[in-house]
Amino acid sequence: MPAALEAILMVVDEPATEAHLASVLGRPRAEVAAVLRALSAEYTAQGRGFDLRLVAGGWRFYTRADCAPAVDRFVLDGQQARLTQAALETLAVVAYRQPVSRGRVSAVRGVNCDGVMRTLVQRGLVEEAGSEPETGAILYRTTNYFLERMGLRGLDELPELAPFLPEVDDVEAESLEGTMIAEAVAAAQEGPNQTETTYGHF
Repeated sequence: MPAALEAILMVVDEPATEAHLASVLGRPRAEVAAVLRALSAEYTAQGRGFDLRLVAGGWRFYTRADCAPAVDRFVLDGQQARLTQAALETLAVVAYRQPVSRGRVSAVRGVNCDGVMRTLVQRGLVEEAGSEPETGAILYRTTNYFLERMGLRGLDELPELAPFLPEVDDVEAESLEGTMIAEAVAAAQEGPNQTETTYGHF
């Protein structure tokens, strides 16, 4: 089974869930989960250049953090496509307020965000999540790809913001929150979890 799991995970284009892998291999999920964790520990112990991680509810190979600079230089020649500050702020507001309408995001940021939202949708970081019953406005949420790029298992792993927000009125708090969560997303881009076998970046 370890070899079969390695072969499958070499060709996936998104994290593979334990349930799906167990179904494909015809083995109990608990057994598959144990093998995946053993493989991940083995790669770490051996100091391999790649890592097997559980991200966004599934397993996938990633380049190891220590090797990220070399991979970036080889694949991207030092050029990394980053989101603009406006896009980072918008993405951050969606992440913490989801599901949320474009109007609400614009209110938090203080500027129209229609164009930025379209960019985030095109990049697969944000998706539609139904509509608001009262107004009919389209609601948006982050995608599994967002979790994958951030290196998170779920939204519950987003950092808490309350301890860092000063005691100000609601309008000022929303503006500050938009800026601070954008800084959290920007910081995550610089972290060790962002280089993967597809070499993508925000």
